Amino acid sequence: MTSTALDVLEKLKVAPAINDPRFVKNGTFTQSSSALSGLTYYDLELGAKLVYPVLTPLRNIIPRVSGKGGIQASWRAITAINAGGMRPGVSESNRGGVQTISTQDRVATYKGIGIESTASFEAFYAAQGFDDIRALAAKTGLESLMLAEESMILGGNNSLPLGSITAPTIKALSSGGSLAAQTWSVIVVPLSHDGMINASVVGGIQQNIQRANADGSTDSFGGGAGYKSPSATITTSGSTSSLTANVPPVSGALGYAWFWGAANQETLGAITSINSVIITDPATGTMKATSLNNSSSSDPTDYSVNNLAFDGLLTQAMRPQSGAYYAIQGAGDPGVGTPLSGDGAGGIVEIDAALKSLWDNLRLSPDTIWVSSQEALNISRKILSASANSAQRFVFNSEQGMIGGGVMVRTYLNRFSMQGGSVLDIKIHPNMPSGTLLMTTSQLPYPLSNVGNVMQIRTRQDYYQIEWPLRSRQYEYGVYADEVLQHYFPPSMAVITNIGNG
Repeated sequence: MTSTALDVLEKLKVAPAINDPRFVKNGTFTQSSSALSGLTYYDLELGAKLVYPVLTPLRNIIPRVSGKGGIQASWRAITAINAGGMRPGVSESNRGGVQTISTQDRVATYKGIGIESTASFEAFYAAQGFDDIRALAAKTGLESLMLAEESMILGGNNSLPLGSITAPTIKALSSGGSLAAQTWSVIVVPLSHDGMINASVVGGIQQNIQRANADGSTDSFGGGAGYKSPSATITTSGSTSSLTANVPPVSGALGYAWFWGAANQETLGAITSINSVIITDPATGTMKATSLNNSSSSDPTDYSVNNLAFDGLLTQAMRPQSGAYYAIQGAGDPGVGTPLSGDGAGGIVEIDAALKSLWDNLRLSPDTIWVSSQEALNISRKILSASANSAQRFVFNSEQGMIGGGVMVRTYLNRFSMQGGSVLDIKIHPNMPSGTLLMTTSQLPYPLSNVGNVMQIRTRQDYYQIEWPLRSRQYEYGVYADEVLQHYFPPSMAVITNIGNG
């Protein structure tokens, strides 16, 4: 390259920028920085993705049978023969004694259930070419109804009011928290299954629900929160105080809502699955206890029951005189409670007590234990940490890449049965609150019992859909059923509540 050419190159390196648009490289079309601007294709896959769970394990396995009209399903059951324990021996030429039998009359009132959906004309126009919004309205309505029905099958409460509750017992500690020096007032409210699964510190709890319906009518029903207790007060000093509070467990309650603060300013601060709490900080909720009623209020209604629901399995088992095994764990340490106990031999003390009682009194074994994720984890830990290694058998695959962590107990061996041992499935239920487990029996071991289904959904009218006449520029759909849960032998169930986490 000549020296002249080199001089030209050097000058070009330091030359000022050329601003003449004829020489500036500008693209006529460039990629937009936003998916919603410019001449850019919007890569949207057709059809909305329905990414929500529809978990209805009890509804899926409980048979559905057709009713025959009327307002209730009624039946009679012979629950014991030779109830007086008559001895069978007879003397020569004489006849034996006359046995007595025990009977029970049972009634289950039908309840209507339903969910409404709407789709405006404009929503229908806008969705054309993307998805069938009218079909989605009908589909999601049916699935919503199934989910709500599942929760009612498990814990619907039409007949088990939680009743009055005593004031909590509280104790002040000089450390462990950040409570200021003042007089603190504590109030507690028991919660049913419905109240427990719909409660949160942020959203509050529900006593009386006033629901505006699609046809302009209004329904009023209980939201699952019982009466509030009288307040208990105590004075703290310093700035690092904490409180412990407990209340005698309430039969039928699956949880408790705790309010604390200055007198008449008690605010929701905790929801527990056991009958005690540790209070370390000021309450963070917004709901005030003054908004709740008690048995001496101007409105003395016990809103722990829902007059529009039928009784679910938990309620039928916990009802007085149901005959089912019902155990409430002891109070234990405040805020901790009493967890399930490993027996050191690969079993759980409380579960074995229930199974032994069912055998000793009824000569039957349940086949399923329904638990929350908390109890599933705790049961697994206690069984796997047992000292009786000979009672367990583990199979490992030592191939490369085949070793994985984590073990979950999926079944439980019942040692109290005619077979010398029967197996119960352990299943997590999506609507089971922490601190509670339920055992169910799907088949009675009694010959010719005349009970084909131990439990069943009896319907006056099974699922049906109505597309209502137009009254505005929107499509309206309703999905309904009219039914009740029948359990022919509640004593075959077992419930344990107030279980501490651990």
